Amino acid sequence: MEIFSLKGKIAVVTGATGLLGRKHCEALAMSGANVIATDVNEPAVKQLAANLGQQHKGMVMDVTSKQSVTGVLEAIMNEFGTVDILVNNAAINDMFEKPSMAAELSAFENYPLDALQKSMDVNITGVFLCSQVFGTRMARQGRGSIINIASTYGMVGPDQSIYKNEAGEQVFYKSAAYPITKGAVLNFTRFLASYWGNKGVRVNTLSPGGVENEQSTQFIGQYSAKTLLGRMANPSDYQGALIFLASDASAYMTGANLVVDGGWTAI
Repeated sequence: MEIFSLKGKIAVVTGATGLLGRKHCEALAMSGANVIATDVNEPAVKQLAANLGQQHKGMVMDVTSKQSVTGVLEAIMNEFGTVDILVNNAAINDMFEKPSMAAELSAFENYPLDALQKSMDVNITGVFLCSQVFGTRMARQGRGSIINIASTYGMVGPDQSIYKNEAGEQVFYKSAAYPITKGAVLNFTRFLASYWGNKGVRVNTLSPGGVENEQSTQFIGQYSAKTLLGRMANPSDYQGALIFLASDASAYMTGANLVVDGGWTAI
């Protein structure tokens, strides 16, 4: 269907080598876009682009550095002369090196300030910088689609009970950093949509739910029980929504939050 086609479009994806980043790149490529996969992991992002096909590019980019982001835009403009789609996917989601310390360190009372700052640098500042640099180019062109990846935890508070083990012990807390930063992304989307609406740049949020990725059977069961569809997402479950937001199929949609969470936030 032509309305979903991205043929000839130049699409930039940040955090491209992550679990969902790879799927975003695959979906854009399948719909005809030339994908510019970006990440701080050079070998991984180069390999990802090679796997997608010769017309796609893998570039090193640090979303927290305006110089790095501007350098990637310049390279894209020199080769392609345009940028049409930006997927702000790069994000930090707390991981703790010592599982035995995870519950203690992730508890709000003990949560390290430097961990919060790292999340804000990537999840908020990174989205700001990439939108500023690539979005300004789109506004000058008079067209473009920016898709900010948020989360259900940008809309509702975490249910800490799903992070308990079979013995009822809290093995991990979903920290404040992720809801804080993803909530900010939602309102930043609204700001950009209102700011650039008259420039032909559409800005929307895609809010995914949890993805099954080798978690414990206990966690998968507890998470799935809270969704209306009774399961966690597959990594490919967001590809259709992404293409919808990137393409002319959503031409009259901006400032919106497309929730794809299996019904997690419906009740």
